[in-house]
Amino acid sequence: MIENLKEKKLEDIKIVLISNILDKKSKLRNLFEKEKKLVSIAFYSDDNQTLSTIAKSFFLKKKIPISQESINLIVNRACGERKSLNNELEKIENFLTNKKSISHEEILDLTNLSENYSINELVDNCLAKNKQKTMYILNENNFSFEDAIIIIRTFLIKTKRLLKLFQSLQSLKNIDQTIINFKPPIFWKDKDLIKKQVKVWTLDKTYQLIDQINKVELNIKKNSINSLNILFDFILDTAKTNN
Repeated sequence: MIENLKEKKLEDIKIVLISNILDKKSKLRNLFEKEKKLVSIAFYSDDNQTLSTIAKSFFLKKKIPISQESINLIVNRACGERKSLNNELEKIENFLTNKKSISHEEILDLTNLSENYSINELVDNCLAKNKQKTMYILNENNFSFEDAIIIIRTFLIKTKRLLKLFQSLQSLKNIDQTIINFKPPIFWKDKDLIKKQVKVWTLDKTYQLIDQINKVELNIKKNSINSLNILFDFILDTAKTNN
């Protein structure tokens, strides 16, 4: 099948095959290694040392002092998954807005176990107005005041991304091309959710949402005891299809 596709000289199309281990006698491996228009790349599972290096690099770039104990905590919470590690680092990055340090106790509160739904998934589904999935994620997690701050800041970041998408869409007139050209890149697995967000929101409503998010964040900081109630009311209202 690969040989047939190669002969058709397809342009602007990339086909990726993911396989288990291919030994040296593998016909598929030999084909991809010998043909100039095909490439074979080996991938290896991440270990804790690799994940630790990624985490250290993150804090080094942010110029945030961090102890090895905190690095180990973050890596352990990732359970050997780079995706889970990136989710935890993104939550920490959101929390560090206007902050130049973070304590071990704060990291302990911020990071979730890998089986928990991530805050990014909660926000993306809410913005896509997937109310049922949004409520399910809320019910499956035990959020704290620190989580409330991270969640609302994640809302702000992703809503600003949505705003930039609308602005780009005005010139490109094509949502698929807009997503492909967007910087920083949008992962393919998030494409359908992003397209749904663009479909259910408008440019004007996105501006209004950003203003509302800023007010909710201020309200959360002023009323820490009721922060989760304030946040959940905002999330459920935002997820309504008639918004």
